[in-house]
Amino acid sequence: MTAPFSSAVVVAVSVGAAHQFSKQVQKSIRLLAGLGVEGDTHLGITVQHRSRVAKDPTQPNLRQVHLIHEELLDELNAGGFGVAPGTIGENVLTRGIKLLELPRGARLHIGTTAIVEVTGLRDPCRQLDVYRPGLMAAVLSRDAYGNLVRKAGIMGTVLSTGSVQAGDLIRVELPPVPHQHLERV
Repeated sequence: MTAPFSSAVVVAVSVGAAHQFSKQVQKSIRLLAGLGVEGDTHLGITVQHRSRVAKDPTQPNLRQVHLIHEELLDELNAGGFGVAPGTIGENVLTRGIKLLELPRGARLHIGTTAIVEVTGLRDPCRQLDVYRPGLMAAVLSRDAYGNLVRKAGIMGTVLSTGSVQAGDLIRVELPPVPHQHLERV
């Protein structure tokens, strides 16, 4: 089943070769099947995020690619946070797609050959407040039932290798129903 997101597009792509908060915007990035973003510190079959490596370095890397919707940056900038592409560590900045509403297992066909499978929500960390005090609270909220809502983007794994650049279209392929809501990974 394919979901219609005719205006879903890549706005910017970024990579970070070291464990740092922000990533550098690039003209293009290469997604490698089963590994992640070429040249990025989070590239690998097993988990690369320091906090998760400390718990269990053998667990699978469900955080190979970090995607954020540009609409979040618009919201944060309206609040005075001064956030630019790559600033809060995303690899792919999108527009026109409600990333947080995608189900687990949705596949994002990006550009001509890259495919990313959505694994879950990014769990925002305290580094956000080191960058700008109050930023972590700004990417968290509560729904009408009091449940915590994480707005800091989604994570995924690379199913098909391909280059991704600003302007690439994104096509969403939904998994079979019933859909599973995203949880933090």
